[in-house]
Amino acid sequence: MTQKENRIYMTDIREELKKRILVIDGAMGTMIQRYKLEEADYRCDRFKDWKSDLKGNNDLLSLTRPDIIKNIHLEYLNAGADIIETNTFNAQKFHWLITTWKIWLMN
Repeated sequence: MTQKENRIYMTDIREELKKRILVIDGAMGTMIQRYKLEEADYRCDRFKDWKSDLKGNNDLLSLTRPDIIKNIHLEYLNAGADIIETNTFNAQKFHWLITTWKIWLMN
């Protein structure tokens, strides 16, 4: 998307907000829990040799189980959501730093 296209898209959202309240999707974690995933779902081949547990790091599912993330987003859209957030709750460097630090302390 070019800057011009992005600007038009954002203008459309702002114009839509003048007309009505937009509905954003809901909690991703709660929806993911319904799938009762195991460690293997978070690893796949991409993270098979990762040294610590990955279960519960829901951001990884965008890479390892994109089908689940897509299904959840579709459920929200079908329920009437106008805006879908990315599945990146813990994707910041700070979260990874804290997680690594906690693992180091436990060992």
